[in-house]
Amino acid sequence: MPRVLDIIAGTTVDGPGLRTSIYFAGCHHRCPGCHNTQSWNFNNGTELTDNEIMKVVETNGFNVTFSGGDPMAQADSLIHLAEMIKSAGYTIWCYTGYKFEEIISDPTKFRLLELTDVLVDGKFCVELRDISLRFRGSSNQRLIDVNSSIRCGRIVLWDDGI
Repeated sequence: MPRVLDIIAGTTVDGPGLRTSIYFAGCHHRCPGCHNTQSWNFNNGTELTDNEIMKVVETNGFNVTFSGGDPMAQADSLIHLAEMIKSAGYTIWCYTGYKFEEIISDPTKFRLLELTDVLVDGKFCVELRDISLRFRGSSNQRLIDVNSSIRCGRIVLWDDGI
């Protein structure tokens, strides 16, 4: 079962439109300047079943963002949840400190990636912090259109036309 720190419904900072953001516990990256250091500990938060999380998602009716911590650090426990979310017709954004190139070489992380619509990848870098960027904290982080990237065999950046 995934360990959840919090679920925030109706947020607009973790992707386009109103979203239900699920903050998962645990992060190996421990980026200097991280705004969510309490999320580093894998024992923080509460274990919730996929059905409990889905009930919150469906009650709110918003697309979903996986954040944390680092959701890819517990990818094995999120795959079934992601399948449920996708089957219900919602999109998934996922924030991770791992790079896309690292994720595709790990079968478990890659399976979660395949269920993700947009990946925000790369560690937060305080030296590259830029508050003018949409949906990310530092300029090294990329907003990756996952389906297009997998189909094309190269990184395709997400573009919302703005």
